[in-house]
Amino acid sequence: MTSPTTHSAAPPSDGRLLARPSLFRNSGPAALALPEGIHKLAFPADRQALLYVPPARSGGSALMVLLHGARGQHGGAETSALQYAVQQQVLLLIPEARGSSWDMFRGGYGVDLAFLDQILMWVMRRHDVATDAITLAGFSDGASYALSVGLMNGELFSDIVAFSPGCMLPKARHAAPRIFIGHGTGDAVLPVQRGQQLARQLADEGYLVRYAEFAGGHVVPPALAQAAFALLGPGQAPGQRQEQQPLQAPALQDLAQGQEQEQEQGQEQGQGRGRGRGQSHG
Repeated sequence: MTSPTTHSAAPPSDGRLLARPSLFRNSGPAALALPEGIHKLAFPADRQALLYVPPARSGGSALMVLLHGARGQHGGAETSALQYAVQQQVLLLIPEARGSSWDMFRGGYGVDLAFLDQILMWVMRRHDVATDAITLAGFSDGASYALSVGLMNGELFSDIVAFSPGCMLPKARHAAPRIFIGHGTGDAVLPVQRGQQLARQLADEGYLVRYAEFAGGHVVPPALAQAAFALLGPGQAPGQRQEQQPLQAPALQDLAQGQEQEQEQGQEQGQGRGRGRGQSHG
C-alpha cells in the first residue's frame, strides 16, 4: 500500500476544483510515476483510493475517475472500468467517500470534493495526464455526484458518465463536457424516469448527451459500460454550451422516433385486424 502525503486545503464549498494537468507539465512527473499495476493509496484522515497505472507510454494518458454509490457500491462498473483501462491503457482512479455517500448528500460540498481535488493533483503530479481526455464517471449516488461536479468543472472533465443517476445539484455550470447517461428500465432504487428527465434537461440546455436504457435493475451491465466507454477519447477541449442552438441527444431522438414507429405500427396492425374482422363479419 502506498501512503502518500497531501497538503491540507480548505474544502471547496463552491464546487470548483483547482487540479489541472498543466500545473505539473514542468515538474518531471516521470520520476515520481508509480509502476504499472493496481495501487491502493492511503491518504491522511483515513482517506483511501485505488489507482490503476497502465504501461508507460509517450504522450499524455487519458484518466478516468470512478465514483461509487451509497455504501461503496459500484453496481459492476468497477470491473468494466478496469477492463477498459487495461485494454485502452488509461489511468483509472477510484476514490472513496468519507461516509456512506458523498458530501453533496451530507450537507453540501466540502471534505469529499477537497479530497477529490487533492488526489487528482497527486496523480497529475506523478503521471502525464492528457488535458482533453479526463472522464468523471459514477454509479447511483456517484453518478449524481459525477453530474454535479462535472458540470461545475467542465473545463477539467471532457466527459461525464452517469450510470443510474438520481439527481444533479451543480452550483454553477462551466464549459460543456460530453455526457452519457444509462439507466435500467426496472430500477427499483432510482426509477428510470429520473435518468430520462436528467438527459432531456441537459440536452435542452445545450449539452451533447447520449442516453441508453437496458432491461434491468440498479446495476451496470458490462454491455452498457462498454457502450459508454466506447464514446470516450481525446477530442476538442470542453467548450461553451450553445444556448441559442442547443445540441440534441441522438439517443433521445432515436428513442422518441422508435416509440413513434411502434405506435404507427400498432395503429396499422389494429387497422388491419379491424378490416379483417369487418370482412369476416360481412
